[in-house]
Amino acid sequence: MRSILPLLLQSSRSRTAAASSSSSSSSSSFTAIATRSSRLLRTGPPASAPSSSSLQHPPRLTVHSPLLDSQSKRNMASSSGSTAAAPPHRLLMIPGPVEFDDQVLAAMATPALSHVDPYFIDKFGSALELLRKVFYAPTGQPFIVAGSGTLTWDATAANLVEPNDPVLVISTGVFGEWFGECIQVYGGDVTYLRAPAFGDRPSLEAIEAALRQKKYKLVTVTHVDTSSGVLNDVKAVAEVVRRVSPDTLIALDGVCSVAAEDIQQEAWGIDVVMTASQKALGVPPGLAVMVVSQRALDVALNRKAAPSTYFASFKKWLPIMKKYEARQPSYFATPPVQLILALQVSLTQFVQAQPSGTLSTRFAEHVAASEKVKDVLEGELKLKLVPVRREVAAHTLTAVYYPAGVAPGEFLGKVASKGVVLAGGLHPDHATKYFRVGHMNVSAVKDGELQHLEKTLKAIKEALAELGYNAHL
Repeated sequence: MRSILPLLLQSSRSRTAAASSSSSSSSSSFTAIATRSSRLLRTGPPASAPSSSSLQHPPRLTVHSPLLDSQSKRNMASSSGSTAAAPPHRLLMIPGPVEFDDQVLAAMATPALSHVDPYFIDKFGSALELLRKVFYAPTGQPFIVAGSGTLTWDATAANLVEPNDPVLVISTGVFGEWFGECIQVYGGDVTYLRAPAFGDRPSLEAIEAALRQKKYKLVTVTHVDTSSGVLNDVKAVAEVVRRVSPDTLIALDGVCSVAAEDIQQEAWGIDVVMTASQKALGVPPGLAVMVVSQRALDVALNRKAAPSTYFASFKKWLPIMKKYEARQPSYFATPPVQLILALQVSLTQFVQAQPSGTLSTRFAEHVAASEKVKDVLEGELKLKLVPVRREVAAHTLTAVYYPAGVAPGEFLGKVASKGVVLAGGLHPDHATKYFRVGHMNVSAVKDGELQHLEKTLKAIKEALAELGYNAHL
């Protein structure tokens, strides 16, 4: 077995390979080097760990953007969510990345820190433990890996799907379709169960009928498809799958729902829940995050076909995650240190803000933010939502059709000039017909303090009025 040991004290950051006769001797050698190096790097309190003052008051940054004319800068002064940690900027109200909490941003502004420094090891281990609480998966196995949410598709497909395995993809938009494409790359035999119309979702009866027609190894569900703004009833879908086909694995794309929409992974019998850092987890982009059930891990670790991935292999990452959670150094690929520090801060905030030990209050705050936005757009402004009815509409974003006579580019440009960034349509068949408003994380749970929703709705109203739209005509 070959172990790669970072020589932490060399300024060139070179590495040397050292052969090891067993995994235990390799681990102890690694631990010794990491511990020795860490001691030499410190005098008194950990020199490489950020102080409390640096976490609260990171250096201010200056944003330079050719897109910001003088009028935009004036608008930003009144419309942005500028805080001590976030310099003046256009308020980002898209379905991710989202606006970030000051303490999360401060956790990113730390000095260089080794990925095997005891301070980081402790924070990484804490983040893994906290994920179990946020995902409601007390016996699940968390994974935190450098990458985007799309990497969690690859990890799910490469580890759980073998050539010609039948997979049912429940699709409510672009991301369901792309997830199916990903599974096909790894040899899966994909059957799509698509929504009857854009803005709708397959019925539970249709899902049950599909499951009775064929035995599937895996069913995938997109909780919130940001291309349509549609929310799937995951609890009900999982109940149907468990009742009709109990051996079938369930994988949930929760990229735009985890930590905002209600997900109780273990109680609902979901085997894999996938997400990314830049959505409701409230951390800058760069982390692929997932929690995997013990049942799914057993399937992955006992697959018959040869491995079809290296970087996304559960076999490679499982011992790394276990070591970090045990507060021991380990190495397969370098983790993004500052992002993981920020994630640990964000997850800690979620849990500490919930006196009941659940995220029920946070979920309710996202529902309230969603209703506020939709009530104004649909009720006051008389705009039509993309979801065919409120029951199927996501609480993390609002997808809404442009009114007649309003051009997408002009509208989005006018809103941006007022200091707010919205997203255009994403579905290739409907992209020029609608726009999307994101309302996640601090923009939803701290709206009373930050007024992100008020500022966004004000910018939308003003932009529509300037383009000649009158809701009462």
